[in-house]
Amino acid sequence: MSGSRKFDITLFGATGFTGGLVAEYLAGAAGKGGGLRWALAGRNRQKLEAVRERLRLPTTTQPEIVVVDANDRAAVAELAANTRVVITTVGPYIRYGEPLVAACAKAGTDYVDLTGEPRFVREMIERYHAQAVASGAKIVNACGFDSIPHDLGVLFTIRALERRMPLATLAHTPVQIEGIVRGKGSISGGTWQSALLSMSEPLTRAPEPSLPGRRIRQRSGRFAFRPELGVWSMPLPTIDPEIVCRSAQLLEAYGPDFAYAHYMGFKRLPQMIGMTAGFASVIGLSKLRLTREWLAKLRPSGAGPSAEERAKGYFRVTFLGRAGEQRVRCEVRGGDPGYGETAKMLAESALCLAEDRERLPAQAGVITSAAAFGEVLIERLSRAGIVFEELPLGAPA
Repeated sequence: MSGSRKFDITLFGATGFTGGLVAEYLAGAAGKGGGLRWALAGRNRQKLEAVRERLRLPTTTQPEIVVVDANDRAAVAELAANTRVVITTVGPYIRYGEPLVAACAKAGTDYVDLTGEPRFVREMIERYHAQAVASGAKIVNACGFDSIPHDLGVLFTIRALERRMPLATLAHTPVQIEGIVRGKGSISGGTWQSALLSMSEPLTRAPEPSLPGRRIRQRSGRFAFRPELGVWSMPLPTIDPEIVCRSAQLLEAYGPDFAYAHYMGFKRLPQMIGMTAGFASVIGLSKLRLTREWLAKLRPSGAGPSAEERAKGYFRVTFLGRAGEQRVRCEVRGGDPGYGETAKMLAESALCLAEDRERLPAQAGVITSAAAFGEVLIERLSRAGIVFEELPLGAPA
């Protein structure tokens, strides 16, 4: 990674709702006097300048403005060549994301996004992984609530299992981990548009990774009551299991036989039934153009929850890990999952690349947060207030 590039970090999509929150977080980092060279990028100079004015930073730590359209491949390539790390919040990524990934993979520029779109991630791996490996770029998708808590939470759980049995034994022992998500939060218009686009596509499951001598799979979940947690759980069809299994494909620590299942947890059965019905209805309505357009109008792009709404949000992901006779229970928890904590996770991922790169795992390519950052990002997020904790098996839910 060239140290002579003009910027350490460029935030692309700074005028959007989530982009504005990321800009505020980076402003806090820049204001600490670390010498961060950064820029705000987007297609409207006036809106970018308004974001910069809102940050109220002294001239010496203000970001520069870079005007670029996501579909202008030449301008996007120039953006990638001028920065060490790119953050992008410009979605839906399946429509607008590929030119930037292509440019970063070619230029050896590190990249983070907050996509939750499985097809986009699969296509970027297929088209640009080899080129990013060759250039040394770390292209890291899903660096928000999708899928940092789940991906790093599983890595944290693997480390807890390692502390309970010899590595030589764990290396030959099947590992099963379940993640159960609970929380409260709202979504922005941009996230809503991306979700509708993803749900409108055929429901397909990612192919199981094929690795010599290794078995990595997503376990099919089921509706059940979990007495050890005191919650009802339903399978949660998000991108998170795909990201976790991609990490297992990239990291030998997950062992030769790894399985992950992903759930949402509810204290009361009627809540789970209502959520299941609502989710099925939205998927069905998203399949038709007219009803999808109607759903899109319910939360237009640029809209998002208020500060008061975000203050009431929280998330908690419980991980139940098993390897042979060993059992562990771990937890990742924090505040508003969709925006306050997503902005933090995305910004800290970029800062990790900009400030801690020499400490990171050597892997490059289109990879996951666990493979790209490992425990270094867990350390950063822990200092920033997101809790990673191993709990007693019988701890209260």
